Amino acid sequence: MIAGTVAVVTTVTSASLNIDDLALARLRRFNLVMGALHLVSGAFMWLSSNDFVLQVSGFTLKGPPGTPLGDGELFEAFSFPLGAWTAAFLLMSAVAHFFMGTVGFDRYSRELQAGRNRIRWVEYSFSATLMILLISLVTGITDVAALIAIAGANVAMILFGWLMETVNPPGRPVYWSPFWFGCIAGAAPWVAIAVSITLGIAETGEGPPGFVYGILVTIFVLFNCFAINQWLQYRGVGRWRDYLHGERVYMWLSLVAKSLLAWQIWGNTLIG
Repeated sequence: MIAGTVAVVTTVTSASLNIDDLALARLRRFNLVMGALHLVSGAFMWLSSNDFVLQVSGFTLKGPPGTPLGDGELFEAFSFPLGAWTAAFLLMSAVAHFFMGTVGFDRYSRELQAGRNRIRWVEYSFSATLMILLISLVTGITDVAALIAIAGANVAMILFGWLMETVNPPGRPVYWSPFWFGCIAGAAPWVAIAVSITLGIAETGEGPPGFVYGILVTIFVLFNCFAINQWLQYRGVGRWRDYLHGERVYMWLSLVAKSLLAWQIWGNTLIG
């Protein structure tokens, strides 16, 4: 039984794609260009944004479990500097792209030859999680415990993406469970945001500002495009039969999603 398991693992890890040097060189340049675009946007956000902050709150009951919520106390746990953290998720992407295009290029090449890119998923686990936290805050979810749970669900989604690529090397039947589990984990933050907005409207009759709805729609659509891109890769649909096409789509989606979120926030809250 153990010998059989070892044989399977050996087969999985030895599978590879046949990617020529020219294609890798083009991807190297593409990463450097993408890194530069993220760097310019992130630096601009950092230097031009005002000192606007969002408060992260905590809540404590003044009594045993079951004490009425009105007897509790809401307090500020810490502040979230919106400009700095908006710049941060852009700069995280810049660092990852420059790493893959320079000192980490050999590792990046080996990852692509194996039909995966774990460097991408590491970067997403930080940058995409920061993005969903920022979206949660601007829609009114400020409780520190809720934000930790949202972050955990988003990181789980990203790691399922990592697992999807790791357990599906080239030339083997596709194992879809990590993909669907990732979709479930990834839906949780958006359900929390939708419920929070709905309850807030029901309680006060007012919703968040109009630009917040714009952020929700655009980033929700783009987040789902990442899942669609992976689905197309492993279904082998059209140009997605080439793993590198999906890799390039991931890079474009990352640039567009991060740029749209950053510029929408900057244009509505961080000018000045």
